[in-house]
Amino acid sequence: MVWAFCMALNVGLVGFGTVGKSVARLITERHDGLLHLTHVCSRDVARRRVDWLPSEVCWTDRFEDLLTAPIDAVVELIGGLEPAADWVSRALEAGKAVVTANKQLVATRGGALLALACQHRTELAFEAAVGGGIPIIRGLRDGIAGDRIRSIVGILNGTCNFILTRMEHGGVSYAAALREAQERGYAEADPSEDVDGDDARAKLSILARVGLGLELEPSQLRAQSIRPLDHVDFTYARRLESTIRQVSRVALRDNAGEQIEARVGPALVPLSSPLAAIVGSRNIVVTTGDYGSETLFAGHGAGGNPTAVAVVSDLVALARHGARWVDVCPHGAKRTSIVSDAPSPHYLRLVVNDRPGIIAGLAGVLSAHDINIDAVLQEPGNPKSALPFVVTLESCPESTMRRAVEEIAALDFNVQPPLCLPML
Repeated sequence: MVWAFCMALNVGLVGFGTVGKSVARLITERHDGLLHLTHVCSRDVARRRVDWLPSEVCWTDRFEDLLTAPIDAVVELIGGLEPAADWVSRALEAGKAVVTANKQLVATRGGALLALACQHRTELAFEAAVGGGIPIIRGLRDGIAGDRIRSIVGILNGTCNFILTRMEHGGVSYAAALREAQERGYAEADPSEDVDGDDARAKLSILARVGLGLELEPSQLRAQSIRPLDHVDFTYARRLESTIRQVSRVALRDNAGEQIEARVGPALVPLSSPLAAIVGSRNIVVTTGDYGSETLFAGHGAGGNPTAVAVVSDLVALARHGARWVDVCPHGAKRTSIVSDAPSPHYLRLVVNDRPGIIAGLAGVLSAHDINIDAVLQEPGNPKSALPFVVTLESCPESTMRRAVEEIAALDFNVQPPLCLPML
């Protein structure tokens, strides 16, 4: 379906949770005539129905009703892979545009769904799948499309960023910061997808497709959890004129895109970096291109309202410009299976039962892996039975560092497993 410019768009909404309600409010509060919410599809309609939507809105628990209705665009907000993948496919096959905030769906099935949209001359739009209200997809697709992007680095998970900045500024433990995030509604009861990096991996794979033309499965991207971090790590980071953020990064190592660097996990970032200035649940994406150098996109990355803004912005673009099926055809998306780790300096924090010979033991392991020590830092006032200290290491590949840390972890002076982070 290809529409004329600035046509009124009939919208069917699937899912009426936090984001769905915000989307419905934004659509109904508009007064430009571009968007008309005609259908809401949700489980347990009797309980979900609200009196602030116009009476002409049709409520249903059958997705098939949206396929047969005169709807131009379907908004999918149920999340997960099934039945979302089936419903999105059927909507595209029916010639209806689809707007989704479903990052896992776009990350794992995006190529096939974009091809399906192209085949049926309609559009799959997914601005809300990455960065909440930050227009990063549109920015990559349109704003800096003339550049050759070499790398994308960012803070893509608002939950992790809230936890880490509470640990940094509040001096609290990971467990305490997580509880606060859950109380404020930033973190789920089971926070694994956020804190272990799965959420950010899915978003990074989407950005790799749109910005770098690479088709990466989220499972290909190495992820490191933020769970082992402690507030003492922020004390040492500050001594190194740095802080700690969950950083997502993908970068080309050659012009063909056959070798890339890709990683999600906590890292030390210099206080001078724009990543260090992002606090709370905010997100940031920094792209680097051959011609345009660095471009920054920042804003609120979590919450119903910022995500709803991205969804409605996709709908407004459809109403104003029609389906851009030529532009979103996945021609040129390159599948790569080579994910190589980049050399970088590293931060190694240990908690030990203090005794003579510990530094010598560490030096022996590191020397065997051809890793040079840069500095040793030790804050005063800690008990000898559980003494934290930090060793900073000169640049080496992450895979080499991981092998060395495995050997160090087996040494009998450790009270806790060592923590190793790259230093950007």
